[in-house]
Amino acid sequence: MLTPLLAAALAASQPAPVAPDLMALYRELHAAPELSMAEVRTAARLSRELRTLGLEVTEKVGGTGVVGVLRNGSGPTLLLRADMDGLPVIEQTGLPFASKVRATARSGGETGVMHACGHDTHMTAMAGTLRRLVGDRARWSGTLVAVLQPGEETGEGAKAMLDDKLYSRFPKPTHALAFHDSASLPAGTIGVTPGYALANVDSVDILVRGVGGHGAYPQTAKDPIVLASQIVMALQTLVSRENNPLDPAVVTVGSFQAGAKHNIIPDEARLQLTVRSYTPAVRKLLLDGIARIARGEAIAAGLPADRMPEVKVREELYTPSTFNTEAMAARMLALFQQRFGPERARKVPAVMGGEDFSRFWLADQKIESLIFWVGGVPQAAWDKAGGDPAKLPSLHSPFWKPEAEAVIGTAIDAMTLAAEDVLKK
Repeated sequence: MLTPLLAAALAASQPAPVAPDLMALYRELHAAPELSMAEVRTAARLSRELRTLGLEVTEKVGGTGVVGVLRNGSGPTLLLRADMDGLPVIEQTGLPFASKVRATARSGGETGVMHACGHDTHMTAMAGTLRRLVGDRARWSGTLVAVLQPGEETGEGAKAMLDDKLYSRFPKPTHALAFHDSASLPAGTIGVTPGYALANVDSVDILVRGVGGHGAYPQTAKDPIVLASQIVMALQTLVSRENNPLDPAVVTVGSFQAGAKHNIIPDEARLQLTVRSYTPAVRKLLLDGIARIARGEAIAAGLPADRMPEVKVREELYTPSTFNTEAMAARMLALFQQRFGPERARKVPAVMGGEDFSRFWLADQKIESLIFWVGGVPQAAWDKAGGDPAKLPSLHSPFWKPEAEAVIGTAIDAMTLAAEDVLKK
């Protein structure tokens, strides 16, 4: 016979089961994803869920965003956030409820749509957490602000909601909390990163100008493909030779487009970069360096002043780095370890991915803020890969299918635990 202590330890080592109707909601959301800032049906479905629980619901905040407010006496105000958008990815998971949705991307082309980043687990866990908190109102005091956010994948949704007066139309938070499923942790494992957790994300376009001509007579032209290639290689020195190696930085050229025929030297080439950093100083070093290198290589190639490269930082696509406030991160990590044990709740290193949850903190840095990870990799797959995430489908992969019940059950437990600690009487 199990002693109460052993039973509690065993229970803490396993993700909690999830109510069948919540798993049905997950499958419904998974099968019907919508692209960023177009989450009309998703927002309507979640609004119904929140109204059923008795929250004051406002739709169309920052476009398709939804805000639900639950007041339960005096105390702190806790913002809980879940993101709603899917990705332009054709699903290849083989799940019986896999998405077959097609949509028109902003580029104008038709694409499949998939919850390849696990936002369907985020929304379902939000619904489950709110159910728990509504049922446990005697245990806490304060105000809940449930934010169903559009456009996380494009980095514009949180800003759109804040620009739509989120913090003046609704109770302003003292604390902000969210989670993200992880393709780098076993299912049901919680990861917390104090301080910088995710990176600044900058998108940079470079138009490299040249002088076109016949491929047989290169001496009569200024080849923008060669010049752009020189720029690509020189950019690597920003990280390897100009940045302090103790300060994380990434400069990746994700697109190189030029030319149309074998024997024609084109007039121009186009590069698209993603640039990652944590601190404002490193961000400035990288962005200034990109502009300097592009111009310097063009001068070295003999381009005239009116043919210098055009470097455009796409500020509208910028996502600021995510900072978990030290006090809240430490407090919640200790709480999670006490509840789930150190094997299921651990400190994890920062990553260079991006997340616009940070904007809710940046809008008022007096807010205590935390986004944590919940692992979604099935244990059998984790063991087969030897714990190496590089051998597993990543977030944004058409093959990503987290162990949804473990993610949702763990997230509900952790979010409820954290919320009741913030709002405890």
